[in-house]
Amino acid sequence: MARIKPQALLIQSKRKKGPTRISATTILSCNLIVLLLVLSLIATYRHWLQRAREQTGSGLSTSEHVKDVVDSNKYDLPGFAVLNTSKGYITIELFKDASPETVDKFLDLCQKGYFKGMPFHHVIKNYVILGGHSPGTESIEDWTSKVKLHSQLTTSPKHEAFMLGTTKVKEDSKAFELFITTAPVPVLNDKLFVFGRVIRGEDVVQEIEEVDTDEHYRPKSPVGIIDVTLKQET
Repeated sequence: MARIKPQALLIQSKRKKGPTRISATTILSCNLIVLLLVLSLIATYRHWLQRAREQTGSGLSTSEHVKDVVDSNKYDLPGFAVLNTSKGYITIELFKDASPETVDKFLDLCQKGYFKGMPFHHVIKNYVILGGHSPGTESIEDWTSKVKLHSQLTTSPKHEAFMLGTTKVKEDSKAFELFITTAPVPVLNDKLFVFGRVIRGEDVVQEIEEVDTDEHYRPKSPVGIIDVTLKQET
């Protein structure tokens, strides 16, 4: 048997123990695969996170949108009305929160010109001035029968002097009368809707109150509303 030389054995041993070399192409391919997997996971996570946020926010956005619309409509409504009367101007603050339905009807009628030329058909000193296109004499007589009692009753803040209101009528009625109190009128709690108060022009109200009237409290000379101007602010 031929004897192997020591030098040849050393070379053969090094070849067996040496690590296997990996090519640069293989390393690059593996890195690209790992990178693509990581990017795919990140993209998937972001997609589901965004979808969850949209589903959660959709319910909130709907309710918030409705609330914003209601609030904006509420605050967009005029808060003041200026009555241009034959005696001067009367500025009214409208109770949008306390009497929304009555205020809405009043504003709608203002825009339709309902109050243009409306007369004050009854004037009762130290009580009320009442305007409308169709005077109700029966209701006036009923009111005046209680004039002497009003000083003996407890006064509600909404029925103080210089308050604006309308009479309670049937829902199908197209009539809309206006009254302005010139004294506390607690006896009319069951007859009137108060939906505003005079903040400027009290002297004009008092001047109308002083006009001469007949025995039925009807002014002897015409006095009434020329026009109404709506304002957001005074």
